[in-house]
Amino acid sequence: MLHITPGPTTAAWTELAPHASRLSGVPTRELFARDPGRFERFSRQAVGLQLDFSRQRIDEIVLARLIELADAVGLRERIEAMWHGERINLTEDRAVLHVALRQPAGAAVGGSDIERQVMQERERMLSFAEAVRSGRIVGSAGKPFSLVVNIGIGGSDLGPAMAVQALEQFTAGAPRCEFISNIDGNHLYDVLAEADPATTLFIVASKTFVTLETLTNARTARAWLKSKLGEEAVPAHFAAVSVNHRAMDEFKVHPDYRFQMWDWVGGRYSIWSSIGVSLAIAVGRAGFLQFLQGGHAMDEHFRSAPWHSNLPVLLGLVGVWNINFLQLPTHAVLPYDDRLKRLPAYLQQLEMESNGKSVTLQGKPVEWQTAPIVWGEPGNNAQHSFFQLLHQGTQRAALDFHVSAKSSCGDQHHQDLAIANCLAQAEAFMAGQSADDVRADLERHGVPVERIAALLAHKVHQGSRPNTICLFERLDPATLGSLIALYEHKVFTQGVIWGINSFDQWGVELGKKLAEQLIPAVQDPAAAHAVPPAVAKLLTSIHELRRAT
Repeated sequence: MLHITPGPTTAAWTELAPHASRLSGVPTRELFARDPGRFERFSRQAVGLQLDFSRQRIDEIVLARLIELADAVGLRERIEAMWHGERINLTEDRAVLHVALRQPAGAAVGGSDIERQVMQERERMLSFAEAVRSGRIVGSAGKPFSLVVNIGIGGSDLGPAMAVQALEQFTAGAPRCEFISNIDGNHLYDVLAEADPATTLFIVASKTFVTLETLTNARTARAWLKSKLGEEAVPAHFAAVSVNHRAMDEFKVHPDYRFQMWDWVGGRYSIWSSIGVSLAIAVGRAGFLQFLQGGHAMDEHFRSAPWHSNLPVLLGLVGVWNINFLQLPTHAVLPYDDRLKRLPAYLQQLEMESNGKSVTLQGKPVEWQTAPIVWGEPGNNAQHSFFQLLHQGTQRAALDFHVSAKSSCGDQHHQDLAIANCLAQAEAFMAGQSADDVRADLERHGVPVERIAALLAHKVHQGSRPNTICLFERLDPATLGSLIALYEHKVFTQGVIWGINSFDQWGVELGKKLAEQLIPAVQDPAAAHAVPPAVAKLLTSIHELRRAT
């Protein structure tokens, strides 16, 4: 029987509260002044990643209490339950085994039967990906594919799209990959306008093969291909990742180009499965296996490392400290590598769909904050956009910086400038700029006394904006795998502490159901449709605007 003890019900939680009050009055730069060894005390390195959380508003007492909290909620027991395939997704009565997807042969994560299924399907997918990449699998006209179009949404899009962009430098010799998700058709039509149907492969990524956005785009792509090459060409140009064999039969997906999904993997955790087939085509068999190895190495670290040196657990605990004790409800993700520009969007789904819950696993309303609002942008762009608010605004956020020591494009000069900006911003957020600092700087520049008095308040930075720097040598497949797994396990850690289910997503279903009810009314305004009063007038306006010349 799974033992569930939400963190806020424990003595460890109660003991943390006074320390939040104590540290809230201490500027973070004062913590550095008190402790010359602070960096060594609050940074950790493992699996190719270094986390520097010395700029967080914590001290050794708080860290010790947070580690006690991890023990109080039974985190180790819950990790082992996941690894052994117990049905820890209680509301859907399912196991949670994304960790099994990146296991090497012989690891038996989830049991020997799960390992066998994973290995067999992985080999099928990788063989297909290599054949597409090398030109051994061709289109109906006998030509190799030069364009792969992944059609999916949510977890069937965000992960592969982010990863292919992140690993662009490892895609030489591969077809170009595009990722279509939005139902409005704009991106799809832009891609089709320049595509050669004879050399285009579509991959429909949908567990059910009935997801509205994905099926709508897939049908449009199919109609386009049929209009160009004829109905008989369809099977040679369509692959799919789904469990709905009947729907794939009706769609005419090639019988050898179909790949399996399992109910013990949620969409946002599925990039390691055949959902990652586009990534495997882009980076090849060796690159994809390195990606899996990086994820598995982080898995083993998460499972075995003591809490005080466990990167995902520390990241999760610091997040709980910021959200629940320092009252910071938002979290900015700031990669200083443009290849990671989609990482914030990927982490939005991972964190907010997983832990955006307001009831406990026992079905009781939570009385504490859970997931933060996650947002972000590549760092240098963000500096010229919203950093002003983060530095001096009334709203405050916790920050994660990601930075690579080596350039992803081979131009180290550019990357050195990015690194300097990253470190400067992290320091500015932490240290701030006091009134005395401002006055001294203005005086050095010969600013008149009366002008200093007018400017002083405007140039003060409070500082103590908590931030963590995630540093790695270079952005390669193994590093990306480690980075993604790091955040997956951070989410798991926080879900256990908050006593919620990180693996269901009932909140997305209501909107889907209402959309299905409204589609007929939007498409056929002349017919009588029952619609909610709140949207009836808007529908009228929409119909009038569509009729306007």
